[in-house]
Amino acid sequence: MKSIRAGLMVLAIAGSAAAQGTVQYKSPAGVEYRSQPDTAGVVNRAQAALAADPTTIQRYLDLGLAQSGVRQFREAIESFSKGLRIAPNNAVLLRWRGHRYLSTRQFDLAVADFTRGAQIDSTIYGIWYHWGIVRFARADFTGAAAAFAKALPIAPDGGELNGSVDWLWMSLSRAGKHAEARALLDRKPDTTTVKNAYSQRIAMYRGQSTPDQLFTPADTADVQISTLHFGLGNYYLVKGDTAKARASFEKSIAAGGWPGFGFILSEVELRRLRR
Repeated sequence: MKSIRAGLMVLAIAGSAAAQGTVQYKSPAGVEYRSQPDTAGVVNRAQAALAADPTTIQRYLDLGLAQSGVRQFREAIESFSKGLRIAPNNAVLLRWRGHRYLSTRQFDLAVADFTRGAQIDSTIYGIWYHWGIVRFARADFTGAAAAFAKALPIAPDGGELNGSVDWLWMSLSRAGKHAEARALLDRKPDTTTVKNAYSQRIAMYRGQSTPDQLFTPADTADVQISTLHFGLGNYYLVKGDTAKARASFEKSIAAGGWPGFGFILSEVELRRLRR
């Protein structure tokens, strides 16, 4: 009877740990951000598929993407790394591993993957887009603009097109190239009906909406709110209002969308403002 109770206790502890998720990122303030439970079994199915077919590179991609879907970014990095041991020159694996290094704030490793991936295949949108994010985080705004300019014409869908236009405008503006930023908006390269956080921010940049109109009742997801608040904070920085910018970046962090680029860059901007 005691052994049964002990066994049940072990299972309960294991279940509790699984429910809490694994630590993916610990902020400078000591806040731990964790993965989510695989309630739909997507990761388990991808793991089973890989176990049955361990020589096919797509299985490593599938597993890493499934893990990313439940914020298991460190586990995804390991999956992509295993695939790269088999196919070290696979640029798609490098693109995704670099992305997840970015998610976990390992910027140097992300840059190494993007650099190598671009040397192998310079046509991969995700390499340029995410490399632009890292350059922005490092205050290399001219370099970020160059990366987003490469990403924009090869955006795979309307949502990514909006994102490229938005980040290119922010990069040009922060680089002090305000005429180029204005010309970008005037060209209207975001010719898509897709609506997302980036299209909402672009409308604000164009003066089609005000900061008070940026958020809609549908904006409830943590990453969405963090993304919008970061864009608003950057908008205020460009306008020279550091007090409102700081407040917006703080709200981005408070929203809790830690995997989002808006959250990541809000952390970075708040550190810059404290210098």
